[in-house]
Amino acid sequence: MTTTIAIAGKGGSGKTTISALLIKLLSQKGAVLAIDADPATNLYLALGLPLNDTVGKVREQMAKAVKERTLEPGVAKQDYLDIKIAEALVESPQVDLLAMGRPEGPGCYCAANNMIRACIDRMGKGYDYVVIDCEAGMEHISRQTTRDIDIMLLVSDLSVRGILTAANMKSLMKELRTYVEKVHLVVNRGTEPLPPKIAKAIEESSLKVIGIIPEDPKVREFDAAGIPLVELPDDSLLKKAVAQIAKKLGLL
Repeated sequence: MTTTIAIAGKGGSGKTTISALLIKLLSQKGAVLAIDADPATNLYLALGLPLNDTVGKVREQMAKAVKERTLEPGVAKQDYLDIKIAEALVESPQVDLLAMGRPEGPGCYCAANNMIRACIDRMGKGYDYVVIDCEAGMEHISRQTTRDIDIMLLVSDLSVRGILTAANMKSLMKELRTYVEKVHLVVNRGTEPLPPKIAKAIEESSLKVIGIIPEDPKVREFDAAGIPLVELPDDSLLKKAVAQIAKKLGLL
């Protein structure tokens, strides 16, 4: 049975870093499909994987083929997408990566998005874990690209705005009736005890804190040197904190 985990939050909160480290941990237990749903497309760098294509480019290719009538006769659009998305998949031992990318041209992509969602839903069933690094903000939730989630981690930095963004995401999920079994808040680059204003904002939001991750100076060192964050040493404060969160969630 596949466990689906989504990591969301405002831009700059550190969700991609947390996603990468969680993917690395889970890959030691089973096969992981990592989905980079952020148009910034940085997850592959944190994982140390190559990136050749994105689902956004596949969607553009299909739109062009339909417009120019160059699709092979008898080939259904869904079959075309299935093949092309499979080709865009970056494969490695225990972790495969699919980057969503962004739409390049004008027009409505609703039909294509629905077909892509169906393809990814089918693809995900072949993995033990699906980990989604969501787009900054609430776009993927409002479009319901992110759905049927077992665990949603809402990541905030040490700011009231970050906490409010996380609270708004949780409220929006309820309004859209998006199925999410568990929702937890992760405070990144935080301190214990939390500052009074942050603690008050969390209390008023009714968010459940699953972990507070301290500032880790090694992250800047690795980013500056272009070293994948999954190669952080075992004594990394960030790596230890993510492992503790995974244990609390029953993933390890």
